[in-house]
Amino acid sequence: MQECQILLVDDECAIMQMVEMVLRKEGFSHIFKAENGKEAMEIIRQESIDLIVLDVMLPDINGFDLCEKIREYTDAYILFLTAKVTDFDILTGFEKGGDDYVTKPFNPLEIVARLKAQLRRNQNEQQNTVVKNKKRYDFGRFVLDEETGELFVEGELVPCPAQVFLLLLYFCKHPNRILSKEQLFTAVWGYDHMADDNTVMVHIRRIRERIEPDPGNPVFLLTIRGLGYKMVKEKQT
Repeated sequence: MQECQILLVDDECAIMQMVEMVLRKEGFSHIFKAENGKEAMEIIRQESIDLIVLDVMLPDINGFDLCEKIREYTDAYILFLTAKVTDFDILTGFEKGGDDYVTKPFNPLEIVARLKAQLRRNQNEQQNTVVKNKKRYDFGRFVLDEETGELFVEGELVPCPAQVFLLLLYFCKHPNRILSKEQLFTAVWGYDHMADDNTVMVHIRRIRERIEPDPGNPVFLLTIRGLGYKMVKEKQT
């Protein structure tokens, strides 16, 4: 697990040193640091980075915009560090290609826990690729191809960020079942408690924007009030 390469991007040296210290205590040794967007992009172009901890407020570029640039080079897991906690800010981070976020102030152990959970999930996915055949999940209006990582809606390929794809995949693998936010958070994000309800809710919204004829009146991915969400196998009328 600890053989991965991690990039920390933050202009507050004290924060980077604190996170780096905890990571090294946990056995991570390949750690790169950048204090601004320019340094971060130079490292990303030269190194194969697996995990990125990215501050939103940087001196030369907004972290959300930097995330968009990073996505031109890598699908590495991106965890935002942010003091911005409104729904709009969170949605912006996800739309730009981020996978998760932690709000400041934070416990560095939480950062480590989330990174380790992501690595475990990556390892499990690699093992599953070897031991079983991938599948296509056909829901009529849309088809999700697990092997190619593609989403087709009415025959058209629709861009789908990694974390959105993984959540949709989990729903497709468990059709007609009510799944709580806690279940989804554990299965898809890889840790057993939710830092914020918004994480799941924003991704649900992003899925509906892709697969539903009318995202405001879903017929595939339904909200079961007080219980969670359910992906119906057949379109309801």
